[in-house]
Amino acid sequence: MQGSIVSTAVNEFVDGVATALPDLLTGLVFLAIAAVLVKVMMAVVRFALRRSVPESQAVYRQFVATIVFAVLCFGVALSFLSIVGLPAIAASLGTATGFLALGVSYALSEMLADAVAGVDLLRDPDFAPGDRVDVGGTVGEVKRIELRKTRITIGGDTMVRGNAEIEKKWTKLDDVD
Repeated sequence: MQGSIVSTAVNEFVDGVATALPDLLTGLVFLAIAAVLVKVMMAVVRFALRRSVPESQAVYRQFVATIVFAVLCFGVALSFLSIVGLPAIAASLGTATGFLALGVSYALSEMLADAVAGVDLLRDPDFAPGDRVDVGGTVGEVKRIELRKTRITIGGDTMVRGNAEIEKKWTKLDDVD
């Protein structure tokens, strides 16, 4: 009796492996092709970022490239799970990740607003380091524009404000004293 149980288990295991092998091979071929496509897509993204984001803002380039890479890899992983016959797991992971991303984006909404405003301020030719600006009644010289904050020199002091706040209420002043 013991021999027949072990024999049955081994036979079922071998049959299961033989049944899953075509899907697994298809999945591996998909991963190879996807790896090449992700590499090509990342090269295009990095090229576009080099053309659109100044060299002085390399941190923005790296941030965006990392986010794009993570999204691409996650999409490849979910597709791989579906190809190898685990679509329910792929759907569950996709749904859970969506809820997680929603929570994170809500928690980081102010930081994201500052980052988006920072990109806008960096690209604005009328708002650059050295410019005299009025921010809500406070006059000073733009010292530095960063991802989330801008530093403005007022006399000998430095005012640090979130970019979203500055973007709403700044005015460039003439350099005439």
